[in-house]
Amino acid sequence: MATKTAKPAKTGKMENSEFHEFFVDELKDIYWAEKHLVKALPKMKKAATSPELAAAFDKHTAETQMHIETLEKVFELLEEKAVAKKCDAMEGLLAEADGIITDTEKGTMIRDAGLILAAQKVEHYEIATYGTLRVFAANMGHAEVADLLSQTLENEKATDVALTELAETAINEQAVAE
Repeated sequence: MATKTAKPAKTGKMENSEFHEFFVDELKDIYWAEKHLVKALPKMKKAATSPELAAAFDKHTAETQMHIETLEKVFELLEEKAVAKKCDAMEGLLAEADGIITDTEKGTMIRDAGLILAAQKVEHYEIATYGTLRVFAANMGHAEVADLLSQTLENEKATDVALTELAETAINEQAVAE
């Protein structure tokens, strides 16, 4: 609970607030996650068998770059430096994606099914993170920041739905048949 001594600045920043510091720390965490994901997605695209999945990874790469830019805008609005803090969760998820590539045969739909699984794990992590950070921002009076985080959240949800549709309309059935 904020004390009366925590005065919001023009941006709604809560000076000397431990919660605000925690919020910024978590923004740094997801910033690291997005910066590493944007590097990992081209590798996932290269490993994909289906042209549709490769195209989905291309689209996701462009969207992830937009998420990085949005986070940089969030840091600017908060009058904070955009600094990445290692995200152990994303590091683990990306290592798991690498493991799927290593453990599946090139040119198979089994690999594509595994890549979709890995990508959806990433999406679900991002959905949880952006959903919570949006609420934190709103609770602290950072309305513009909350709006930006909401936009990213909606994009993450749409990507998850698109991956599900791709899996359910073609890839999973073909993987089962292999």
